[in-house]
Amino acid sequence: MKGLTLTDLLNPDSAAAGPAVKKRLLPMLGHTRGKRSAVTCALKCDNACSKAVCNTSANSYFRDIVSAEFSRRTALGAGAAGVLGAAVLALSGPAPTAAAAPPGRGPKAGRLAFTPIAPVDAAVDSFDVPAGYDWEPLLRWGDPLFADSPEFNFAAQNAAAQARQFGYNNDYLEILRQPNGKKGLLVCNHEYVNPEIMFPAAPASAAEEQERRNIFRNAVGMSVVELERSNRGKPWSYIRGARLNRRITLDTVFELTGPAAGSDLLKTAADPQGRYVSGTLGNCAGGSTPWGTVLSGEENFNGFFRTDGTSAEDKRYGLGSDATAMGWEQEDPRFDARTPETRNEPNRFGYIVELDPEDPESMPRKHTSLGRFKHEGANVIIARNGKAVAYSGDDERFDYLYKFVSKNKYRKNDKRHNMTLLSEGDLYVARFAGNSPVAEIDGTGAVPSDGGFDGRGTWLPLVVRGKSAVAGMSVEEVLVYTRLAADKAGATKMDRCEDVEPNPATGRVYVACTNNSNRGVDGKAPVDEANPRRENRDGHIVEIIEARDDATATDFRWNLLMLCGDPAQGDVTYFSGYPRDQVSPISCPDNLAFDSAGNLWISTDGAPSGIGYNDGLFKVGLSGRERGKVEQFLSVPRDGETCGPVIHDEESMVFVAVQHPGEDGSYGAHTSYFPDYVPDGGTAGRGEVRAPRPSVVQVFKQDTNPGRPGHKGRH
Repeated sequence: MKGLTLTDLLNPDSAAAGPAVKKRLLPMLGHTRGKRSAVTCALKCDNACSKAVCNTSANSYFRDIVSAEFSRRTALGAGAAGVLGAAVLALSGPAPTAAAAPPGRGPKAGRLAFTPIAPVDAAVDSFDVPAGYDWEPLLRWGDPLFADSPEFNFAAQNAAAQARQFGYNNDYLEILRQPNGKKGLLVCNHEYVNPEIMFPAAPASAAEEQERRNIFRNAVGMSVVELERSNRGKPWSYIRGARLNRRITLDTVFELTGPAAGSDLLKTAADPQGRYVSGTLGNCAGGSTPWGTVLSGEENFNGFFRTDGTSAEDKRYGLGSDATAMGWEQEDPRFDARTPETRNEPNRFGYIVELDPEDPESMPRKHTSLGRFKHEGANVIIARNGKAVAYSGDDERFDYLYKFVSKNKYRKNDKRHNMTLLSEGDLYVARFAGNSPVAEIDGTGAVPSDGGFDGRGTWLPLVVRGKSAVAGMSVEEVLVYTRLAADKAGATKMDRCEDVEPNPATGRVYVACTNNSNRGVDGKAPVDEANPRRENRDGHIVEIIEARDDATATDFRWNLLMLCGDPAQGDVTYFSGYPRDQVSPISCPDNLAFDSAGNLWISTDGAPSGIGYNDGLFKVGLSGRERGKVEQFLSVPRDGETCGPVIHDEESMVFVAVQHPGEDGSYGAHTSYFPDYVPDGGTAGRGEVRAPRPSVVQVFKQDTNPGRPGHKGRH
């Protein structure tokens, strides 16, 4: 291993790497499903699916004890409400109340009318939108954000420049608008990097290799960027050098809040008080708060740290003793947690981060009260009694669904107070119970004879009224080792619950269970009513109805909204009774959003081999005759993932973050040229690159943008 660079380790053609090294560093090579790259597995989640399951508790599996009702439902009402993500810049957001509407005729159609597109083959490098719509990038990796930012130079990158430019692999996305609709703010996460397509051959010297590692450090984190446009419904442009523009990197200081802040579990030699952390890592999805701040989830942080890997805590969080792919431990000792001085450093990551995008001088916070695990994100709704309720999923095979209820209540137009709500409160984890005969589940996904897969659930207490509800664990231990606490509480194992979103129109909560191809394989948990297909490669959506429509309740009802897949290819699917031959095929649901009519929008990540299509964005009806109707709105380029959807249907606009386009390529042999699409042998325009660039894309009606330069590439 000595002398190998990260490029060597990830490059299949590298003579230096050799087959043994490649096998160790890319264990998913040849074993991934669909278009998920082995490189993505290595860099994004530290090859989690190739490793032993972190959760070895005896708790029941979600698929073993939950079920869904496959009968048609019309329980969701039609009440129109603004999306929680449409928080208003410079104003405190509204205080939505979770209250399910009575049965009705279904939601309004909304203003974003479109004809669904056909699925796009996974080998096609294009960004596809419906007829009558157009698209263009709003921000691309490397775009200069500040007045002193250098122009992006793909062939001569450096760390100082990257710290002043838009980061890599954008994920969560928010567009906050001023009341006049002409000014706004974009907030975006940057999850990880891919050196293989960022740089040419291996670095020529140790100094060059170190510079690349510093580039990687400055390419992750978050960005805040001011926007402007001529009028509502028109495409946005970003403002270089705007006052609120900001980059959050590994050098940004975060304040720890909540009961675990200052505990011995969070103290290091560099921070003996255990209250301040440099940087945020693995930022995946997120959420907007009703008071106008943005939340970000620290997900796959474990792959950045080298630890002893022997303790129960290390094993439960996937921390190990191997050298990391990024190699930051080579010059920053805090990423080598094998010493007493640094042992607690990994405990300072894995939280929900809160950022005030309106104050570029503010210190972002890490909220320990919401627990420590692989947060996909967190989303907040205000309960009837005024308390803030935050839902969050742990994105790991067989891990859990969580809920936080604030101690104090939301105050309209009091941002300072509201920014304390996530620092103190009660933390719960979900346990599900179903009611259909297990004997009828044969692994195909066929509906059992009772026609039903629904059930009830309980929110099990972990911390309540400032005290631990878990025997043998203190409050600090529960919040730092939350997975272990949930194991003891008896929570239900779930299949990679990613985004968890409360519907602002109804208060119902939707959970995206992306997939679990290990189900029933090699002695792993067998199929069951909730997950009726062996090798669940397509995922499903869970719908939760809190008791009495009260977001603070400790019990709930649940059902499955859909079992994803492609009926045309013979997949066993279900779409809440909607005709299977009239839906767009969909696989691997990831991020969720809602439009003003209460329709659900789903972005996907990793369409499996049974589908064979590029990832995309889909609209799903939730009530009446439209319940379960899936319509594909857009498709992202080859090897890319659809992230962070923002739906402004009242303006006929949609925004997505396109992550890791061209992930399977290499420098000079790219598989995608999104979004610049500079032709082979052509001359690149200013700021353009003939290479893939993760980007934020805006989609808009063609007639809203006369005379504006269009994008390149197929649509």
